[in-house]
Amino acid sequence: MRKRTLHRGLTAFWWLTLAFLYLPLAVVVLYSFNSANSSAHFVDFSLRWYHRLLGNEEILSAFGNSLVLAITSSVIALVVGCVFGYGMYRHRHRKLGWLIVLIYLPIVLPDIVFGISEMAFFVQIHDWTGLLQPGLSTMIIAHVTFQIPFVALIVYSRFVGLDPTLFEAAKDLYATPVKRVVHFMLPTIKPALISAFFLSFTLSVDDFVISFFTAGPESATLPIYIWGAIKKGVSPEINAIAALMIAAVAIAAILSLAFSRRRPT
Repeated sequence: MRKRTLHRGLTAFWWLTLAFLYLPLAVVVLYSFNSANSSAHFVDFSLRWYHRLLGNEEILSAFGNSLVLAITSSVIALVVGCVFGYGMYRHRHRKLGWLIVLIYLPIVLPDIVFGISEMAFFVQIHDWTGLLQPGLSTMIIAHVTFQIPFVALIVYSRFVGLDPTLFEAAKDLYATPVKRVVHFMLPTIKPALISAFFLSFTLSVDDFVISFFTAGPESATLPIYIWGAIKKGVSPEINAIAALMIAAVAIAAILSLAFSRRRPT
C-alpha cells in the first residue's frame, strides 16, 4: 500500500513538474495563433502573425544572422572540440586535472561574466590592432568558446566507450594515421559528432547574454531582436517568433539526443 501511494505521489509530482516547465511554452505557442492585435485575450486561430514575419525585413535579417552564427560557430566548435576530445582520451591516464577544470570552466561560468569578459577582450584587441570590431565575427568567436567544451566532452565520452584494442588492431593492420582517422575513428564517432553539432547549434540559437555583449549594430540575432521588441510589450508577433525558435531548438535537441544514443557499429 505504501509503495503504491509513493508511486502515485511520484507520478503526480512528475506531471506537475512537466506542467510547470512546459505550460508557459504552450501558452506562447497558443497565443502566436491569436488573431487579435494583443496577447491580452485569445480571440480566434489565425496565421496572420506568421505571414507578417515573412514581410518584416528586420526580423528576416535577425533570423539570417542567427542562422549564420549558429551554423558557422557549430562547425568550427565541432572541429576544434573533436581534437580536444581525442586529446583528452589519448592522455586520460596522465594527471591532467587542470585541463579538465579548463574544459568545464566555460560551462559553469555565468553567462554574464563570460559575455562581459569577451566584450572587454574584443574591445581591447580592436583598440590595439583595429581588428575584431563588434559584429558577427566576434559573436562567432564568442560562441565557439563556450561550444567547444560541450563538443569535447561528448567526443571524449564516445572514445571512452570504445574498446581500446580496436586502436591497436588498426595499427596491426598497417593502417596509416590518416586511414585510421578516415576509416575507423570518424565512422565510429559519427553519431557523437552529429549529436555535438546539433547541441552546439541549439546553444547558439538559444543564447542571448553572450550574443548581446559581443554583437554589433548590424548583427542582431533573434533573441536580441525579441529583447528589444518586448520593451513595447509582448505582441502576438513576438509570440510567433518565440514559437518558431522553440520548434527549431526542440528539433535540434531531439536530433542531438537521438544520435547520442546510437551505439557505434
